[in-house]
Amino acid sequence: MTEATYPPLDIPKPVAQDLWIVDSGPMRAMGVIPIPVRMTVVRLENGDLLLHSPTRHVPQLQAALESLGPIRHLVAPNIVHWTFLKEWQRQLPGALTWAAPGLRQRGTIRRSGVRLDRDLHEGPLPDWPEGLDRIIVPGGGGFREVALFHRPSRTLILVDLVLNFEPGKLPFPLRPFARAMGITAPDGKAPAYLRAVVRMGGGRAREAGRGLLATNPERVIFAHGKWFDRDAGVRLERSLRWLTR
Repeated sequence: MTEATYPPLDIPKPVAQDLWIVDSGPMRAMGVIPIPVRMTVVRLENGDLLLHSPTRHVPQLQAALESLGPIRHLVAPNIVHWTFLKEWQRQLPGALTWAAPGLRQRGTIRRSGVRLDRDLHEGPLPDWPEGLDRIIVPGGGGFREVALFHRPSRTLILVDLVLNFEPGKLPFPLRPFARAMGITAPDGKAPAYLRAVVRMGGGRAREAGRGLLATNPERVIFAHGKWFDRDAGVRLERSLRWLTR
């Protein structure tokens, strides 16, 4: 089967000063489609680590991360990217878990036993790290995605607002479907169903999308596919035209 992921897996890979990615997976969308998944790791000004959209817990990965700094923050940035939190919380009971607004109200969360300590609402947040700006992109049905902008490295961190699958990494029968959904490289975007959900956020969603562009990032990291390591601002503008225009 075509390798969907980005080896080496489950190890921190440096991207910029105080910034790493961890590639993992594949996960199975709809139980069939193999997709890569990615976590972003930020070392804060005080030396603590923040894990944005934690991937599967592996003891060796935790050890490698702790060699970079103590893990103090876990972030669940939307209604999908929380499923690996429970094991990280078990291993790191002192870490603070931040959640997208409305996530704690969802039945699947309540039944899972995942602990959510703080909500990532707009405005000042006690204990939120310096150097990380939050942009909340709303949608219908309670959807929120919390994007982070790491000011020191000028890196925008997303999860599902951009998907950028390389066709050669997908099984051949799935490639036409991925192209039809608009999620293939080099200028992938959110899948059609998610675009419809986010458009339900109306003017607030468009304003948030323009806020993402206004960061003028040097790079854009997201959870699925080949992230934008160059020409990031131009590529992001193309990927978000469905939202910002």
